[in-house]
Amino acid sequence: MTLANLLNGVDVIREFQGKEELYQDTALHCLVNSYNISDVQIDSRLCTKGSLFIAVRGNNADGGKYIRDAIERGAGYIVCEYIPEDEEIALKENKRELIVYIVVRNCRVAESKIARNLYQDPSASLNLIGVTGTNGKTSIATLLYNTFNGFGFKCGLISTIANYIDQEKIETINTTPGSLELNRLIRKIVDAGCKYCFMEVSSHAVDQGRIAELKYKGGIFTNLTLDHLDYHKSFDNYRNCKKRFFDSLSPDAFALTNIDDVNGEYVVQETKAEVHTYSCKNPADFKARIIEQTIEGMKLNINGTTMNCNFIGEYNAENLTAIYGTAVLLGAPHDQLVTIMEGLHSVAGRLEHIKGRENIIAAVDYAHTPDALENVLKTLKCLKPQGDLICVFGCGGDRDKSKRPIMGKIAGEYADKIYVTSDNPRTENPSVIIDDIREGMSLSVRQKSKFIPDRTEAITQAIQDARPGSIVLVAGKGHENYQIIGTTKHHLDDKEIVKAAFELKYQN
Repeated sequence: MTLANLLNGVDVIREFQGKEELYQDTALHCLVNSYNISDVQIDSRLCTKGSLFIAVRGNNADGGKYIRDAIERGAGYIVCEYIPEDEEIALKENKRELIVYIVVRNCRVAESKIARNLYQDPSASLNLIGVTGTNGKTSIATLLYNTFNGFGFKCGLISTIANYIDQEKIETINTTPGSLELNRLIRKIVDAGCKYCFMEVSSHAVDQGRIAELKYKGGIFTNLTLDHLDYHKSFDNYRNCKKRFFDSLSPDAFALTNIDDVNGEYVVQETKAEVHTYSCKNPADFKARIIEQTIEGMKLNINGTTMNCNFIGEYNAENLTAIYGTAVLLGAPHDQLVTIMEGLHSVAGRLEHIKGRENIIAAVDYAHTPDALENVLKTLKCLKPQGDLICVFGCGGDRDKSKRPIMGKIAGEYADKIYVTSDNPRTENPSVIIDDIREGMSLSVRQKSKFIPDRTEAITQAIQDARPGSIVLVAGKGHENYQIIGTTKHHLDDKEIVKAAFELKYQN
């Protein structure tokens, strides 16, 4: 692609080659902008001869510091917000006569526009649905992908657990990839013949402009609770970031919002999209009611239609209602939709249950926020276990510390026995994290709790101590099969530990 096409829509302040400024009416400008770019990179280490390097200012690193490295690796085009001092010197010494500099106001914004141009605006070629909120994003996006696969459509999925191009699974690192990677992925999804793509939209992605140039057919709001305040600094900032996603939707899109959440109406109050609502408690366009439930599933009524679903809990009823509503808004045939929804199963690590002997059940769930932990514990409490409701959980290190005592308090309100342990401690001392959780516990709650930093030991001990008829919730990591200690990932899978603990409990 030519430089001129790549920069379409980019707010360019200055453009020059070597020492010479380029102007729209100069022959040199026309020549430079007809150059074909070999590739576009935001990582200088990936640059090769003819690359265009975008010097993005990140949260932990400034791309401007890597311009020289990009040039030394062959980059011939540099998009930046400023010229570093060492490059200014190189320019004066005429060492950069072949390098084209494009100075822009904001490299993040420029990256999103360049990514759109590079991959020919891929999101405009399919029905792209974004799911945002604190909890439920992965479940809703994944189950929508499964639902529309059930209709026979080729679909894409962009989620925390994995990305899919039709049936091809691609591992993922971030909930929402960066602009270049995201547009590249959507282009592949389009080229594979997919008509729908369902994606999680994180607050980080909105704040950093990763999704700025995408065209959405619809947006779904799940709920909002304390999370990522280490990044956003305040709940208002976090909430307004979610709102900006809906503000960006076009008039021909829809916004489906959960009005059981106090923020459900707020986030859509200024959207140009057509607003629809869903709820388990209030009048709404899509209203659900749980008729009955066991550990195996629930009978759910949505808008007068009853279905047997392989899920439990009000939060799952909300998720299923969002799926039902989205499918209806996308024109899905009703009878087939109900049949498909009755065949859906929980996403990996979302309240997956493992049965032991003596009617003991272990439930593994990703709940790692106060709201999510409370929802799961309330759901399991409603099942009225004949034994104890046992909770094993921890909190991540190097992340929002404010939720730690809150989660300790919540566990104390619902669980009969508590095992506080490590999640992903990262570079924090696990004992310090556990102490922060303990601060939210009353003396009586501490007396029914055990504090065991080693996660494997804590889960094993909880299973050993479980009396007949108990439910053991292992919360926090869900689908993750690793634990981050320091900066290193170590293999750790809660489901594997639970199964081994059951074998140990009954080996005699």
